[in-house]
Amino acid sequence: MRVDLHNHTPLCNHATGSPREFIQKAIEEKIDIFGFSDHAPMEFDQKYRMSFHQMQEYEKEILQLKEEFKDKITIKLAYEIDFLPGYMDERVLKANVDYLIGSVHFLDGWGFDNPEFIGEYKNKDIDKIYQDYFDAIKAMAKSNLFQIVGHLDLIKVFNFKPKKDIRLIAKEAIKEIKKANMSVEINSAGLRKPVNELYPGNELLELVYENNIDITFGSDAHAINQIGFGYEEAIASAKELGFSKCVAYTQKEKEVYKI
Repeated sequence: MRVDLHNHTPLCNHATGSPREFIQKAIEEKIDIFGFSDHAPMEFDQKYRMSFHQMQEYEKEILQLKEEFKDKITIKLAYEIDFLPGYMDERVLKANVDYLIGSVHFLDGWGFDNPEFIGEYKNKDIDKIYQDYFDAIKAMAKSNLFQIVGHLDLIKVFNFKPKKDIRLIAKEAIKEIKKANMSVEINSAGLRKPVNELYPGNELLELVYENNIDITFGSDAHAINQIGFGYEEAIASAKELGFSKCVAYTQKEKEVYKI
């Protein structure tokens, strides 16, 4: 079973290709379950996400395509939400969707994965950045608002690595993810970034396995040619550590599939 639950649409203002084209490419890639999880609206960093008035348009289009292509592929409707206390909106959190991906893209307002702000790294202690990031992941898990952790170690995107063992930095966050019954996606977008690694890397993925946390898969596609990119590497990484199953969601309820 090929599952790909993390993909975007042009409504986020930094993706290209129509949802229909995404689905057609997913069918070509022999993906069985394909999820749209576009960047949810929020009164923060609005140029990189849809607006609240576009939610209805987004949901309507995906549901129409779901019906149209139901004999060829299973389509899921979702949102990726930035974990930002004080900004997350009930209209999104209570939306009638299959799942919510919780992601951390900001630390004290700093968009650490945005190339525009890469210069900030030289002004900061890398171990503290990592600890702050995984503290935010921990708080996100404790919120019990989400089903999936998006790109667990996104903080490594520009290949700045901590001096401290990342397993020690992340261990409390991993415990909270387990308590929250969340799944962790193996996200192949890191293979397209300077770090040139899957999210999460093997050290953290091993912790995920040791804690008996469910996994799923995501291309994090923002363009048609990114759909299914790195999927075989993601599968191989999972199997090498002993994973044999992955999950998807319907109305926020887990469904388990063989990899």
